[in-house]
Amino acid sequence: MRIISNKLNDKIINWLLRPVVPPRSFPLSDFERIQYEIRPCDVLLIEGRTRVSRAIQMITQSPWSHTALYIGRLFDITDPVLREKIKKHYTGEPDAQLVLESVLGKGMIVSPITTYEKDHIRICRPNGLSRQDAQKVIAFAINRLGLGYNVRQILDLARLLFPWSILPRRWRSSLFVHNVGEPTKEICSSVIAEAFHSVDFPILPVLERDGKEADQVSLVQRNPKLFTPSDFDYSPFFDIIKYPIIHLQGAAAYHNLPWKTGVVVDDQGKLYKTTAVNTKDNLAEENNSTD
Repeated sequence: MRIISNKLNDKIINWLLRPVVPPRSFPLSDFERIQYEIRPCDVLLIEGRTRVSRAIQMITQSPWSHTALYIGRLFDITDPVLREKIKKHYTGEPDAQLVLESVLGKGMIVSPITTYEKDHIRICRPNGLSRQDAQKVIAFAINRLGLGYNVRQILDLARLLFPWSILPRRWRSSLFVHNVGEPTKEICSSVIAEAFHSVDFPILPVLERDGKEADQVSLVQRNPKLFTPSDFDYSPFFDIIKYPIIHLQGAAAYHNLPWKTGVVVDDQGKLYKTTAVNTKDNLAEENNSTD
C-alpha cells in the first residue's frame, strides 16, 4: 500500500510541477546581467509558471510564487564544513552560481541559478546587511538542506484568508500549532525568513508601543510561517533591483525605444490594430490642424 501511495504522490507532484504557461518569447529580465550583478544573500523572487505556482499566486495575490536564497559559488562559502554539506546535495559544476530553495516533492535543495534562466526574476537585496551576518544567514539555510516541503502550510495560508467565524474549527489554520514528533517541514519563504531572523534582520516586523511617547517602540518578529514571496518585495528593508532586457541609459532615453505603433497586444500575446494609439506623426498632424 505504501508503494502505491508513493506512486500516487509522485504523480500528483509531477502534475502540480508541470508548466502551464510557456516562457515568454521575449524575456522581461536580462538574465546575464542578473548573473553578473547578484550578490551572496540576495533573495530571488521568481514568477513561476507551474500549476502550484499559479495556486500560490492566487493565494498571495502576487505574481511572485517562489523565493530562493543566492549563496554564490562553492568557493564563496568560507566555512569548509558548510562547503562539504553543499557537495553532498549538489554534484554539478563547482563554479556554478547556486541558490538554496525549498521545492515541492524535493524539500530544501541546492540548485544552479540557471534553473530560472527563462523566468521573470527580481532581486531583493537586504539593505545594510554585513558580510559576516550574510554568511550566518547562508549558513542557517545550508543547515536546513534536506528538510521536506510543507504542503499543509500552503493550505493553512489559504485558510487564513477566510474569516474564522464561518469556518468549522477543524478547518481552521494550524500554522501556530506545534505537533510533537512530526518531522520539520518548511516552504521556501519561511526558511529564508527564519534565516534572516537568526541575525535579527527585519523583513516585515510588527511595531509595538512601549510607552506613551511615539518613539518608544519595540520590534516583534512575525511568525516566519506567515511569510510569502511577495513580503520580500514589500519589505522596506530590502532594495528591489531590476535588470530589464532593454536598458534606459541617459536622459529621456525612453523616447528612443523601438515602439511598434498602431497596434496593441493582449494577455495572450495577440496583436490588434488600433486607432487609439497616438503616434508622434499623428500628434504632429493634430497640432497642425489646430493652428
